Amino acid sequence: MSPLRASDEKIVISTSGNTLVFAVDKNNKLRQSYYGQALSPADCAEVQTGTLDAFPTFGTSYVSEAALRAVHADGNTSTELVYGSHSSRQISDDVEQTEILLKDTYFPFTVKLCFKAYKKENVIEQWTEISHTEKNDVTLYNFASSHLGFNNPSYYLTEFYGNWAEEMKMAEVKLTRGLKVLDSKLGVRATQYANPCFLLSLNDKMKENSGEVIGGTLAWSGSWNLSFDVDNTESLHIISGINPYASQYTLKPKTVFKTPSFLYTFSTNGSGDISRNFHKWAKQYGVYKGDRPRTTLLNNWEATYFNFNEQVLTGIIKDAADMGFELFLLDDGWFGQKYPRDNDNAGLGDWMVNKKKLPNGLGYLVNESAKNKIKFGIWLEPEMVNPKSELYEKHPDWVITQPNRPLDLQRNQLILDLSNPKVQDYVYSVIDNTLTESPGIAYIKWDCNRFVTNSGSFYEGAARQSHLWIDYVNGLYGVMKRVRAKYPDISLMLCSGG
Repeated sequence: MSPLRASDEKIVISTSGNTLVFAVDKNNKLRQSYYGQALSPADCAEVQTGTLDAFPTFGTSYVSEAALRAVHADGNTSTELVYGSHSSRQISDDVEQTEILLKDTYFPFTVKLCFKAYKKENVIEQWTEISHTEKNDVTLYNFASSHLGFNNPSYYLTEFYGNWAEEMKMAEVKLTRGLKVLDSKLGVRATQYANPCFLLSLNDKMKENSGEVIGGTLAWSGSWNLSFDVDNTESLHIISGINPYASQYTLKPKTVFKTPSFLYTFSTNGSGDISRNFHKWAKQYGVYKGDRPRTTLLNNWEATYFNFNEQVLTGIIKDAADMGFELFLLDDGWFGQKYPRDNDNAGLGDWMVNKKKLPNGLGYLVNESAKNKIKFGIWLEPEMVNPKSELYEKHPDWVITQPNRPLDLQRNQLILDLSNPKVQDYVYSVIDNTLTESPGIAYIKWDCNRFVTNSGSFYEGAARQSHLWIDYVNGLYGVMKRVRAKYPDISLMLCSGG
């Protein structure tokens, strides 16, 4: 987009190579006025305000895909946001955070657009915080993390899709008038068939080393949605966020609904620059200790599957050391007493060492690894359970399933309901007990082998069933934060996906 003259107040978010400009128009509406290669302060001041709504809402004059749809406490289905205020602060030499407060023209209802600009990496992170002080609850039906608009002659979208053993296939399509949606409704293991990221080439098909390209990715492990809407003026609207499908959320007064972050970057030098920008950002900010080398490991899974014992594993540990590996990883099958984990039909959820296979416990294998001067890692799938398990016998109400419907199994297992704080505590205790009882474990392969079906929660209650899709993910993140806080040096490999 070319900078044009205007006199309205500007809000500028910039990295070393990208600039995003918002303007407040004469009606106090916030407009996205520019996004592209870096502009000087003088050029930013001359950017035309334009008509692209920064965060379009449902219920008044806007008729395309809305970033926000809410039903207010009195039943009113409209929201009309205007500019309230903004502020910026320097978090570090590299990162600046900007917050723009939008407020409804009638209701005590606010939306805060939040941005972090990573200067050296040329990445902008954006999320939304929604709150209100109405007399009763507000119901959120759409709650996007971001809305980006473009006015270009043509748009070429590259999406990523796949399945087990055929991950991250690419397909490019020219966007035409109407709505193109990339999404997942799987809830858990939500990237099995598609990925919440994209590349968008402006004006021509994507090239590696030339051309204007935008890259975006959503930082969310649950159901997600990326929509690309070309309107009647050939403007493109990109909306990212949690998938609102079947996920309406009741927001109580004086509470904050925070969306996941959407990260994006722009380049005039093709898709190669986009990849490098995200790689630099991930190493510095996205991956825990991402600037350090990763451990090379040998996993016993395809050598033994469930059929192993101490002697077999001790031999593999020695072989791994002789071949120069740095870590041995013990995979599925090491646990279960009443229901031994001898196949995938039983034992999942019962995280007690199988003494028939490992009479001296995990500590013995940790010591054997140390003798051979390599580290030891363990396989866990703590948020899953087999119906044939002691855990399920004790807590059938802890699983995600619909009452009065037959169990729907994948890999013979069910998902524990992490919207339930008791389940969160249990899942944390699985990891904590494993690491505490066997000091020296250096690595966890945290698996996830199914997605959500029969999406019912015994915890959420009849009026809040749609909260499951969001509360589950936030519960999972809460467990992960607790694990990382207590075990800062443990490597976590998050397995499965598509």
